[in-house]
Amino acid sequence: MVCALGAAVCFGTATVLQAMAARAAADGAGPETGPGGDAALLLRALRQWRYIAGLALDGLGFLFQIAALRSLPIYAVGAALAASLAVTAVVAAWLLRVRLSGVEWAAVAVVCAGLGMLGLASGTEGERAGSDTLRYAMLATAVGLLLLGLLGGRLPERGRGLVLGLGAGFGFGVVEVSVRLIDDVSVGALVGNAAVYALLVGGAAAFLALTSALRRGAVTVPMAGMVIGETIGPALIGVVWLGDRTRDGLGWLAVAGFAVAVVGALALARFGEAPE
Repeated sequence: MVCALGAAVCFGTATVLQAMAARAAADGAGPETGPGGDAALLLRALRQWRYIAGLALDGLGFLFQIAALRSLPIYAVGAALAASLAVTAVVAAWLLRVRLSGVEWAAVAVVCAGLGMLGLASGTEGERAGSDTLRYAMLATAVGLLLLGLLGGRLPERGRGLVLGLGAGFGFGVVEVSVRLIDDVSVGALVGNAAVYALLVGGAAAFLALTSALRRGAVTVPMAGMVIGETIGPALIGVVWLGDRTRDGLGWLAVAGFAVAVVGALALARFGEAPE
């Protein structure tokens, strides 16, 4: 759980830096809506130091995430990662002097309470290795999400943010599940494991969709979609296909903690971007 919270701190801080870079990259670039417009936006964002610093934090957070997924169920790690929005809110209040309302401070406290409940109720990771069918399903999902990110500029404005936010969340969810599907880290095993490619493609698709979603318009809807996509789906896969369980008699506490943490994160969805 310490590693999961460390990942949340890294991801939450990186979100502020990356959102600022995405908006700066889009400023004055014109309304590019072609299939390659959002990929070009990502390339422009990569030229800015804020985006690079955010990627460095994302890399560190990913290492923490891997460590957490090796000992905790996916539902606990997913809820902790959703709590990165609480970190973003606190970082924005501290470094950018954004004023949080009483409701938002309460939401931060709710997220912390939910994570505490999960920490008490979570068992160890499931013992099932996962089938090859699940590995290829993750890869196919990742490819589909990558196509969604590339075509994001052509989506109608209404509903675009929610679709891209969900796409980003599912992409990060593919990463979470794929980490659990990689057992043997020898070179030969990695090359032949579809989960490795699902992890790489899913991560790229998530970044592309999120950058496109943060480019313009209100951020609350896409960030809420991302929180839902990266928590509920992977949690169900962990429980149904990978054998994730809770401590004996504490299943109700895990469900309650998961719900509380996610609801608190949704209340903080506007902090998926930095203020103007």
